[in-house]
Amino acid sequence: MNRFGEWLPDQPPLENPGVTLATNVVPVAAGYKAMKTMADYSGAADAYLRGIFAAKGSNDTNNLFAGDATKLYLLSAGDSSLANKSKSGNYTLGTKDAWRFVQFGDRVIAAHGTDDILQSYVIGTSSLFADLSGTPAARYIAVVRDFVVTGYVRYSSTTHPWRVYWSAIDDATGWTIGTNQSDIQDIADIGNITGIVGGEYGVVLFENGIVRMTYAGSPLIFQFDKVETSRGCPYPGSVANVGPFVFYLSQDGFYLFDGNSSRSIGSEKVDRTFFDEFDKANAHRMTVGVDPRNKLIIWSYPTTSATPNKILVYNYLLERWSSIELEHDSVASFFSPSYTLENVDNVNSSIDALDTSLDDPLWVGGEFFLGGSKDKKIQTFTGATLTATVQTAEFENTAGQASMVTQIQPYVTRDNDATTPAISAQVASRARPHDLQSFGTASNVNANNFIPLRSSGRFHQIKFSASDFGTFQGFDMAIQAGGMR
Repeated sequence: MNRFGEWLPDQPPLENPGVTLATNVVPVAAGYKAMKTMADYSGAADAYLRGIFAAKGSNDTNNLFAGDATKLYLLSAGDSSLANKSKSGNYTLGTKDAWRFVQFGDRVIAAHGTDDILQSYVIGTSSLFADLSGTPAARYIAVVRDFVVTGYVRYSSTTHPWRVYWSAIDDATGWTIGTNQSDIQDIADIGNITGIVGGEYGVVLFENGIVRMTYAGSPLIFQFDKVETSRGCPYPGSVANVGPFVFYLSQDGFYLFDGNSSRSIGSEKVDRTFFDEFDKANAHRMTVGVDPRNKLIIWSYPTTSATPNKILVYNYLLERWSSIELEHDSVASFFSPSYTLENVDNVNSSIDALDTSLDDPLWVGGEFFLGGSKDKKIQTFTGATLTATVQTAEFENTAGQASMVTQIQPYVTRDNDATTPAISAQVASRARPHDLQSFGTASNVNANNFIPLRSSGRFHQIKFSASDFGTFQGFDMAIQAGGMR
């Protein structure tokens, strides 16, 4: 079997060591796994969602929050609606603003920009979000050790785009500078803050660098070290973390930061291809999600308009990529509240109309899922299997000699017992690598697992299409030698 290699669109097709297309699939060790489309999980908000966050309270309830340009919502499992939980008067987000959330005990804290101070909702107590008194307005927020940390802040009528401002120790409501270790720190020479990642230490991303903040205790409180000055992160929506590792998009591609330095994960693989199609004018619509169960980071972005229509998938364990073509609003990571059978009926017009199987663990509650938003609704990737495209490298059977491909055998597993995979292939053949390429008519696999076709030339490339499948591992082929050219 010719096993499919990694997707390497930045490399030329001829003798590419991987594949040149891997669309609507997810990279796995055995090849590529089918990807499912989005399915409704909630009712609609007033506008497209700009943030989704899951929080579990000490009362053992799972809560799913979301926000759009004017409101903050809480998903009601009783009727799948997004209930307005905004403070009186709601909010007004700028065009490029997004909601960011953290949990500190039972308190969920939301930030969106420099217009509103931090918003607070206490699980089990609050009925609406409310201003968290004494706090700054902030674009970015994280929890570092026992502190709530904000960045790119505004208070006392002044905006500080390179200032970090943190709460009192173990107190999300204490923000008096100089009291109980609440304080500020300016980093004024590497651009504006574009993200904060929390944990045992903090990672503060700037346009032109990365700073690590380490707790030192009084009187210093935090020590700030510039650990990355050769590059930064100008794209706030690209920042994600898995444990101590931070993934982000820099000026020249995708990187992984390990707490001390960054290394490229997209160079000579996907970086050039991404920037060739990325609509930088709408870079604020970029979002990122993490799927630790399947070891995936996914970046959503627009290519031709403000609405995102492409997703880059990165398997951080295998260090392999793929892509998804799908109109949507955003991607996110969250866990689900529990549904009863009667509750499930509210997600769609009826149980029979559900896009997600009733057997899916999504409905159990507390399950971690990779999802996002579309059509102003929270969505999960649990719908129908997307039609996938995998395209091989261009190959020459014998150096300097023409040949004819006559038969292809795909190796594809089933998704489930009820559906049979649909697989087809087409071949492009040409005499010279610089000739225009044209794929022939697609042929379907027969009962003997053969795809019969005929395509002559010196250089060949095979394009597969597959739907309703589980994993696409690779192929074999029959090829006949021709005359010298």
